Amino acid sequence: MQPLANVTPLKPAARTGAIEVKNVGQVFRTASQQVVALEDVSLDVKPGRFVVLVGPSGCGKSTLLMMMAGLRQQTSGSITINGAPIPEPDPNRVGVVFQEASLFPWLTAEENVEFPLALRGVAKGERRAKAEAMLKLVGLDGFGKRHPHELSGGMKQRVSIARGLVQDPPVLLMDEPFAALDEQTRMTMGDELLRIWAATGKTVVFVTHSLTEAVYLADEVLVMSARPGRIVDHLQVNLPRPRTYDMLSGDAFGSLRDRIWRHIRKSA
Repeated sequence: MQPLANVTPLKPAARTGAIEVKNVGQVFRTASQQVVALEDVSLDVKPGRFVVLVGPSGCGKSTLLMMMAGLRQQTSGSITINGAPIPEPDPNRVGVVFQEASLFPWLTAEENVEFPLALRGVAKGERRAKAEAMLKLVGLDGFGKRHPHELSGGMKQRVSIARGLVQDPPVLLMDEPFAALDEQTRMTMGDELLRIWAATGKTVVFVTHSLTEAVYLADEVLVMSARPGRIVDHLQVNLPRPRTYDMLSGDAFGSLRDRIWRHIRKSA
């Protein structure tokens, strides 16, 4: 597999990738009850930043991410991407990578990456060229003809990331994309994601339960409370880049991780 360090970086996306969430709330209603999932959530993500959302299970992290993607509408408040609301999915502005790779088993890796372009009627030659470029970027050059059953878990997630990038949106939303991977693969994928982010200039919002992963990846960490989910802390991670595994044992890293953990314990 080709190391990502040898891949020619792409030019950063020209679009800004700014995200603004103002006083957002989400209430789920059934015939017998209503559940307040999110309450008065506000955040401002600057273009090109890598922002991580953490919090206890059930706090609404994934719900918030799906609203940013236009896959769910908030009950109150507003969400804008590049200054405009997002009432429905818009692949020109936002790409999404889910926890499961969700690849079509009957399609090859390159055909899975091409799929969003095929839906939009992009010519076969153009979409194949873009798919090949994205697979090269994520370190899967030469694996385009493989089917999902021929790929490891980490490789499947790389295909999923390539599919999220292929339409070149300025914003990439990632919902626990490495949760199902073993620890070694997860750390490797984190490094490779940081290289992809550096090469493309995307704005990334990343949901995780791993406090170590949050601090290792992020420019900023937003900590959410237990339901109803609210932002209870905003950490600036001023560790130098590129990040290294040696940082994991440093005092600065440990202090940030412990600060997040104190909030989560308090919410439990």
